[in-house]
Amino acid sequence: MSYKITEGVTWVGKIHPDFGQVFGKKLSTKIGTTYNSFLIKDEKNVLIDTVWSPLGKEFVSDLKKEIDLKEIDYIVITHGELDHSGALEDLMEEIPHTPIFCTGASICSLKGQFHKDWNFIQVKTGDELIIGERKLIFYESKMLHWPDSMFVYMTKDNILFSTDVFGQNYSAHESLLFDDCLDGEELYQRALKVYVNLFASYNKIVNKKIEELKNLNLDIKIICPSHGVTWRSNPWYIIDKYAQWSNDYEENQITIAYETLRGSTEKMAQYIEEGIKQVWSEIKVKLCNLAHMDNSDIIVEIFKSKAVLLGSPTMNNGIFPSIAGLIELIKGTKLKDKHYSAFGSYGWSGESVGQIIEDFKRYNFRVIDEGIKQLWAPDEDAKNRCIEFGKSFANKIKDSDKKEI
Repeated sequence: MSYKITEGVTWVGKIHPDFGQVFGKKLSTKIGTTYNSFLIKDEKNVLIDTVWSPLGKEFVSDLKKEIDLKEIDYIVITHGELDHSGALEDLMEEIPHTPIFCTGASICSLKGQFHKDWNFIQVKTGDELIIGERKLIFYESKMLHWPDSMFVYMTKDNILFSTDVFGQNYSAHESLLFDDCLDGEELYQRALKVYVNLFASYNKIVNKKIEELKNLNLDIKIICPSHGVTWRSNPWYIIDKYAQWSNDYEENQITIAYETLRGSTEKMAQYIEEGIKQVWSEIKVKLCNLAHMDNSDIIVEIFKSKAVLLGSPTMNNGIFPSIAGLIELIKGTKLKDKHYSAFGSYGWSGESVGQIIEDFKRYNFRVIDEGIKQLWAPDEDAKNRCIEFGKSFANKIKDSDKKEI
């Protein structure tokens, strides 16, 4: 399957509807993804990126229907991650001497993964490749989200090939693989999920690179990311969103994420929510039960929030494993500047809440309260204590917001 982006550019990637997890279980997709590869036809023909290695033979077979492989003059790899470079091994068996343009870090990555000494040509920011009526201009974009990543801008069609930046996970039919063919809110949420799970750790770098991109004054009319839809109706919309998300973004939201064994910690979460809403009716409170939500969705809610409460029963004298894993994910995503506290029920020893607070402090999270714990199931008195805790927590957040203003 292929489809036209412009008269000179054809999408030749692969749709993978059964692909449900990225990086182990770090990022769930639910409806699969696309591996976007683009064939540019001009006086010189260029292939930008390939697809994931298990789909390599199928990719090469389909590519032969679009072009005689020997007529591909250049290959460009935007970064060495295997979901974009993986089919190189099958492709280079057919055209082993074709030049591969990529960054110096990509050359190291590709050699390390494939152990092949292909015809690599290193490019740096500002380097150009004239292919006829069109010209490719290369811009390194280190740590977005790989050290070897780069943008490629093509004149005439005014297309930015943006690597994983500005991407989303879709596996829709070809007629839906443009931004103006999809529901705007769904597209926003899918783009945000990719941003939070892949790029939020590098917010400062992202913000700086987006400013650099804007200052280049490129006439960008289309953005072709490595996953998901092509942005053609308003490509600057997603550029502006990245600028916004990477600049201490938060919404008027508190997230309560918890795990529960027999329902007691869940009841505490609900009572705390009730207390928050009693003193702060306009705040959105998002309850996230880890048993029913993916961490990659929960981390998006935490990213959007100004404050976070984690709830855990005590298990084996410690934090429930799924909550411990979420703390590591929060740390790795560098969301420590939110306001944090903890809660939880226990039947025997009751260490979980204290250990969560200790972890928060060890990782320099902003702890605003030492938390609350409950022996066994909460009774009416415990319910009232949780409600009061919620009120107090909300008021501390509001007071902190006033001080920061």
